[in-house]
Amino acid sequence: MTFTEYDVVMRIVLSCVLGGLIGLERESLNKSAGFRTHILVCVGSALIMIVSQEIYFQYRHDTPMDPARIAAQVVSGIGFLGAGTIMREGATVKGLTTAATLWVVAGVGLAVGAGVYFGALVTTGVVFLALIYLGKVERLMAGVSHYQSLLLTIDNRPGQLGRIGCFLGDHGVNIHNIQLKQLKEGHQILMEVDVIMPHDLDMQELMHMLADVPGVHQVSHND
Repeated sequence: MTFTEYDVVMRIVLSCVLGGLIGLERESLNKSAGFRTHILVCVGSALIMIVSQEIYFQYRHDTPMDPARIAAQVVSGIGFLGAGTIMREGATVKGLTTAATLWVVAGVGLAVGAGVYFGALVTTGVVFLALIYLGKVERLMAGVSHYQSLLLTIDNRPGQLGRIGCFLGDHGVNIHNIQLKQLKEGHQILMEVDVIMPHDLDMQELMHMLADVPGVHQVSHND
């Protein structure tokens, strides 16, 4: 059995669509690995699986081989790419979900390359729904009152975001989402940050402490 051109094109295109679907969700949250990265990982994984199977079909009568050996290196190799998305800011570790989606997308690509379309489609659907909706479930479990949104006007200079992230992490505040908007003045940024507050930290107290951070000009509670 060898692959026709139609088989190859169909598997590559399908892996591009499935990887892009998950990547779009990550891109919408401004994650370090977004739309293009997830597509590349998924398409590359599918191609590697196709090549592995093609080599096996061509040479299986001449020498015994395992078609999964080459593809298995994707699973270990993706760890290096995933590690690049994980960052530590104070007591907070960010990027674990994005690293996990890269790992899953690699698996989806391998499944598509192997022709396991149903498994790839179901996995993509489950992952996409989990990324979209399970955050709301986490919020309900943790208690809505501990999820807060802050608006900060900060200097547009290198290291300012990291300074704020370290400050929040040092006080046990977990950053859930960040959105940035350039102000007309050009030298300042409006920063909207969704945080998960620890039980023993008061919001007003946190806002007063944030106002004392160098480069922070205004802090308000976004209702």
